Amino acid sequence: MAKKKIVVLTTGGTIAGVGESGKDTGYVSGQISGGNLVASVPELAEYADVRVEEICNINSDDMTDRIWIALANRVKELQEDEPVDGIVITHGTDTMDETAYFLSLTVKCEKPVIFTGSMKPATAKNPDGPANLLGAVRVAAGFAVDDDPPENYVWVYFAGELFDAKRVQKCSASALNAMGVDLAGEGACMDALREKNFFDVSKLESLPRVNVVYFSVDANPKVLEYAACISDGLVIAGAGSGEFSKAWAEALAAIDIPVVVASRTNHGTVTLNETLAPGRICAGTLAPQKAAVLLRLCLTVTENPRVIKKFFANA
Repeated sequence: MAKKKIVVLTTGGTIAGVGESGKDTGYVSGQISGGNLVASVPELAEYADVRVEEICNINSDDMTDRIWIALANRVKELQEDEPVDGIVITHGTDTMDETAYFLSLTVKCEKPVIFTGSMKPATAKNPDGPANLLGAVRVAAGFAVDDDPPENYVWVYFAGELFDAKRVQKCSASALNAMGVDLAGEGACMDALREKNFFDVSKLESLPRVNVVYFSVDANPKVLEYAACISDGLVIAGAGSGEFSKAWAEALAAIDIPVVVASRTNHGTVTLNETLAPGRICAGTLAPQKAAVLLRLCLTVTENPRVIKKFFANA
């Protein structure tokens, strides 16, 4: 049987990080080229014919909307490239969940797209990147997870587990199994529904600006006011089910851009408090950073909160 043809798109991150030999910390992300990263895992050839393309080579905290759009356009091209059977994307773990969610909303995937990365740099004593990359390629090629390959979705493979793009979130700053599920945590890794929302970014160069504002005890409402001045839309990471102080509610009343209310907690569903945030948009089960991704995309087609609410209801 012919091997599947898998394209590995690299973006940098810890998996391409370099530091002092044998140490897990004190490294610099995005130092090893995509070609060298793939060449360091010769076992890949046992499961697929792999070719690599480097999209960028950065710390994922430096990810931008322009890189997102370039990545989406390239993945779309590869989806339409008949010889290609699947795509693996290496990415830093800090913002992997945001990029994966963005891609799931902007590319209609009929072939599996698997994100992966690592918690240790390539120069660590026992780096986890090679195993994660091998696992991701095996999944993209139809091996390793249940009986059916994960077609039609965007996934994250990490530390032996597979998560869909909507549910995945980095849940630990240091554990090797750092990736888990976010607010909709009851979902199993293989039970995701295809995203109902879809946005065409192929003709865009950038996305509207959306900032996330985090509420805490005595948080100054001027932070909210300032964020609104430099944003096209806002996401509030509220306490509990999206709550915040009366002072914030008063400041919010004077803000006339779309505002989504999410929760800083890690489980449950936001229920919008109309007393605090009348007419605003409920994030539902989306974590704040993912609500920001969806809001940015919504703002490419409308600024009407009523229409945006429908997008979030379908999320």
